Amino acid sequence: MLKITLLSSLLTFSLLFQACSSDEDKTAEANALLAKNEIVLTATDSSQYLLKKVNDGFKLDNSDAEILILDIFATWCPPCRAEASHLTSLQNKYKNRIKIIGVTIEENIQNTKLENFKRDYNANYTLVNTPENKHLIDEVAKKLQLGSNFGIPLLVIYKDGKLIHYYQGAVEEEFIESDIKRALEI
Repeated sequence: MLKITLLSSLLTFSLLFQACSSDEDKTAEANALLAKNEIVLTATDSSQYLLKKVNDGFKLDNSDAEILILDIFATWCPPCRAEASHLTSLQNKYKNRIKIIGVTIEENIQNTKLENFKRDYNANYTLVNTPENKHLIDEVAKKLQLGSNFGIPLLVIYKDGKLIHYYQGAVEEEFIESDIKRALEI
């Protein structure tokens, strides 16, 4: 009986440290990318996007889009739901000139839940769902001096890595479009 108890304790202890080391490895990898000023985001369709930190902001690598819009949101948030169709409208209107990336604050959310959000609220733009979301969100909040308990949706607009404007909470499509036009010099 003592052998079984000892063996099960060792096994539990071993698994515990193995899981911690796996999380530590992921955190170390994410921190290494941040040190290189890069963040890799994986979309719900498994495509990957490399964000580079430049000019105190972010720029999407290997993209012709002149403007990057980060939409920090949650699937349960009513203003986030309402905003989704407006962002889709802007993505469609400005096609390749802007890139909208929805970054969920929800950890360990299933891609199917994000796909349901996309379908139910007409969020036809890129939604990313990786552990790097938290690192990106923390970095954005830090740069904007918002602290860790900021309001969502948080919409952040960059051109060539430079912050153009940001909105916290619900915002009308016309205001966002005005910022896009000003940044594109239309």
